[in-house]
Amino acid sequence: MVWKNYKLLTGFAFVVASLFEVKECYLPKWFAGKGNSDIALVYHDLEQIKKKGKMVLLTENNSTAYFIYRGNAMGYEYETVDSFAHSIGVQLNVVVVRNIDNIFAMLDSGDGDIAADNLTVTNSRRRNVDFTLPLFTTRQVLVQRKPDNWEKLSQTQLDKILVRGAIQLADKKVYARTGSSFYERLQALSNEIGGKIEIIPAPPGESTEELMADVAMGKIDYTLADENCADIVSGFYDNLDVKTPVSFPQKIAFAVRSNSPDLLTALNEWVKKERKSKFLQIVYDKYYNDKKFAAIRQNATYCSISGDKISPYDELAKKYSPRIGWDWKLLVSQIYQESQFDPHAQSWSGAYGLMQTLPTTSNIDSADMTPEKSVNAGVQYLKTIDDYWAKSIPDQKERIAFDLASYDVGIGHVIDAKNLALKFGLNPSLWENNVAYFMLNESNPKYYNDPITQYGYCRGQEAYQYVREILNRYAMYCNAYGHTAKDSVTLNSELTSMKNK
Repeated sequence: MVWKNYKLLTGFAFVVASLFEVKECYLPKWFAGKGNSDIALVYHDLEQIKKKGKMVLLTENNSTAYFIYRGNAMGYEYETVDSFAHSIGVQLNVVVVRNIDNIFAMLDSGDGDIAADNLTVTNSRRRNVDFTLPLFTTRQVLVQRKPDNWEKLSQTQLDKILVRGAIQLADKKVYARTGSSFYERLQALSNEIGGKIEIIPAPPGESTEELMADVAMGKIDYTLADENCADIVSGFYDNLDVKTPVSFPQKIAFAVRSNSPDLLTALNEWVKKERKSKFLQIVYDKYYNDKKFAAIRQNATYCSISGDKISPYDELAKKYSPRIGWDWKLLVSQIYQESQFDPHAQSWSGAYGLMQTLPTTSNIDSADMTPEKSVNAGVQYLKTIDDYWAKSIPDQKERIAFDLASYDVGIGHVIDAKNLALKFGLNPSLWENNVAYFMLNESNPKYYNDPITQYGYCRGQEAYQYVREILNRYAMYCNAYGHTAKDSVTLNSELTSMKNK
């Protein structure tokens, strides 16, 4: 039996609902959720969310809304909605929206409960969804490219060259996503200035950040962006100008289905409370006003918005995960759970290393433990566990949960939970809502004193949460790294190369 220092990672609960889009994700059948559909408006209000115990956020993987940084979930939308989820006693899962123009359709069809992505409140949108009280206001600005010799020009000279008034957009091509508030604004602006703006629909699925990169690279000349996001993203490209406003201040809010009045009320009460506590302002400053942190995360090696690496130990996971037939990202998720990627981590029980194995399990002294030895030892132990469960649980994906729970609390306590499931008429070969139920209740005398149990009391809630968090984080990795944004570091290198030609 292996006992390790288990640290509950409250604040980490992630999406399963869209995993069907990421083919390499290797999760139990019970862990996969539904995807987008053509079903009409579904009903799933606050009461249903609380009964289910989870809430799903629809958002983008970008530099401000939601991203993975050093194995952690971050972002303004993520942190704020996660805080609300905790306030009502549920966990938060995240669905990464591939094409942000679909976010409201996905909301209506039940793929998520809250849509949040720096969403502008407009009358046309209000006809389809309900918005919360505003979180903040921002303006739309024109994103344009500075001339090649901009460094040698004064600000006055630059202002004469660049578009500094909306009326100057007449007869110019401006790119925008068709479902965005930017497209709507350009249509109104074209009418207001009395001259036609040629509005070019952006390629399906291309984000605002990617359009800004296209401007920087010279692929297009103009697009629009929200000023708060534009200020951050333009910091990654020194040849972008985002100083020309094209709208009055507009409200930014969360969106919910129009038939979720109780959820809307709860969110509005939370917004009122967190305005007073300054929580919303603190989180806003973190992602929109701290340009140093923005630059760090944009150029970080282990960040979902700037590359495809999760941790320094990805290659070790890729090397050893085939031994147990796992996707390497699942093993990385377990490594994070065990040690938060700290190769020197050591628990009160004497477990140490990335995989927090005991000397009796790894046969390696802590002084001789290296990251590779730790991953090797952890996978060897997992292989022993998996070989045991393969005899009674043939479904490899279903077996993942049994393997993880056994790694955390030992095979014996999982055997007890499995035997209890069989005794009380549930399926002993299925985890969720079957064996997992008794794992959760192995600290209950009614069950750990049952004659069928052999290993006694167990803090089964921790083992159950251990499984859920690893699989949730794995789902998060699949979502965020299955479709990464353009690499701004690479783009900036290309820009430098272009300048030097």
